[in-house]
Amino acid sequence: MNVEQATMMSAEEYAEQAEDVFVLSDSFLRIKELIDDESSTIDDISDVILLDPALTVTVLKLANSSFFNYPGKIDSISKAVLVLGITEVYNLVIAYFTKEAFDAIDADADYLDLFWLKSVDCALLIKYLGTHLRVANAERLFILGLLHNLGELIVKQITPDLIVKCEVNDLTELPWEKQQSVLGFTYGECSAELMKLWQLPYSLFSPIRYQDQTEWRHYNIETQLLNISKRIMHKNVVVKQTNYADIIDADLMEELGLDNRIFNTAADYCDLERLGMLSILNPSAAMVF
Repeated sequence: MNVEQATMMSAEEYAEQAEDVFVLSDSFLRIKELIDDESSTIDDISDVILLDPALTVTVLKLANSSFFNYPGKIDSISKAVLVLGITEVYNLVIAYFTKEAFDAIDADADYLDLFWLKSVDCALLIKYLGTHLRVANAERLFILGLLHNLGELIVKQITPDLIVKCEVNDLTELPWEKQQSVLGFTYGECSAELMKLWQLPYSLFSPIRYQDQTEWRHYNIETQLLNISKRIMHKNVVVKQTNYADIIDADLMEELGLDNRIFNTAADYCDLERLGMLSILNPSAAMVF
């Protein structure tokens, strides 16, 4: 596909092509089916997770990580579901199978390691900010940060030449603005389209779809926090020489009661937790880090 043809494609068309490449496994579909079924029990869900040893190990590692800070030992999937809740375990399952699906991408290791590092950073930052603001079950926000930029991998797979055109490494233009001018949509919008095709919950793909909107007052707290978290990540990873005020809306900061001190504390938390989370979700990136 040439660049001229690609620029005619919408986010939906990119996602439709990606759906044929990045496929969620049958195990995920079975777990989703059980979770959607109100008559399913904890044991039903646990039994299906246990059929996949790698998934089981990943869920237990995440459940016992400092991320959740559970005081006891979670030594079984049924206990993880009981302690963390079905929704949180489902989010862990989504994280695992999404990462597995995107292992099929045609990209070099360094590129992918940086991609997942930035995704984990955004996930840790939004979780921290949600906890600071006492958002209910703030751990659930992690999945939004982790999956917020899947559209980048979709574009990388289908039209790698356009990824180069979308790259921004300074403050001349923000990445999501550059994506809009090159592609006609943002990576966030493309991410949401694939998640919609995967039939993931609306509560997941809606904040991801609208994360780059400037009219933030129209959107919920999850979307607002994702908007801020990705900007903190971008400042700390890509444009370190800049200030938060250059890329984060001052009115939104005031509305939520957030400031530079809190952002710096969130970044410190991210620095502490990053390696542990990467070692579970993407060990190769952890080794590089």
